[in-house]
Amino acid sequence: MRFIDREEVARRLTYEAAIPIVREAMIAFSTGRTRQLLRSILPLAEGRMFGVMPGALGERAPFGAKIVSVYPENFAAGRQSHQGVIVLFEPDSGAPVCVVHAGEVTAIRTAAASAVATDALARPEASRLAVLGYGEQARAHLRAIGKVRPIEQVLVWGRDAGRAQAFAGEMSRELGVGVGVAADVREAVARADIVCAVSAAEDPILRGAWLPAGVHVNLVGSSRAGPAEADHEVVRRSRFIADSREGVLAQGAEFLNAKAAGLVDDAHLAGEIGQVLAGEVEGRQDAGQITVYKSLGHIVQDLASAWALYRGAI
Repeated sequence: MRFIDREEVARRLTYEAAIPIVREAMIAFSTGRTRQLLRSILPLAEGRMFGVMPGALGERAPFGAKIVSVYPENFAAGRQSHQGVIVLFEPDSGAPVCVVHAGEVTAIRTAAASAVATDALARPEASRLAVLGYGEQARAHLRAIGKVRPIEQVLVWGRDAGRAQAFAGEMSRELGVGVGVAADVREAVARADIVCAVSAAEDPILRGAWLPAGVHVNLVGSSRAGPAEADHEVVRRSRFIADSREGVLAQGAEFLNAKAAGLVDDAHLAGEIGQVLAGEVEGRQDAGQITVYKSLGHIVQDLASAWALYRGAI
């Protein structure tokens, strides 16, 4: 059995490679070619979680599972918050053939999925990016979004101004783009064309009243029912697109909160990003519309990325 470690994943699973892989995986998911169950999440102490995500890329295609822990405090210690493995099985004999470092695949494919959604939903000329958070996913999203839009200006917000400033300086040097620090979330998003919410916020930090017309929002930080980065108005004002309809209706905190408040019903969820990509559901309908992509993360994104690594396709 082969093992692909973190360093190899980081070297080979570039955003140029990951974005088309994730794009095709989400089309396959939304057109019914893949097989998967909702993730199982076991809550642990102090906000930690253990999750299992099983799935298959098709009836006679590779299958497997991601087994992962989420330890939010790891960030402060310089470790990945997501720790775990993806186990791949080949379809002919059903044998396990490869174990892949899940933390690195998760970091890259999550940002790649937001880039796919941004490419499909943001205005073509979008160039101003707001990033809410300064952790691993903030770093990954800054790298990924620039692959699909000509980003000219970035504003970052985080609870610790010193960390936000250090992050901004590092990413500005890496990407060659001006990265500034906003005093608050309202300032960060006021003139944004694209917003990436990638924080560990338990309660809403993003208000729908602050969003400018025509903005596209990626809601990424909350991956389960409970913690929510955005308030009801973000959901109500937007054309709301999910990575998985079933997943969002079961675990998408922002949508579930707005629904519980009586502001939206299930019909407000316009469709899945895979349906938009396949031309089955309309994405952005006009230049002034606010669009939201709710990312919970999906096992087919992990499996497709890991299988491409195992087969040497990238």
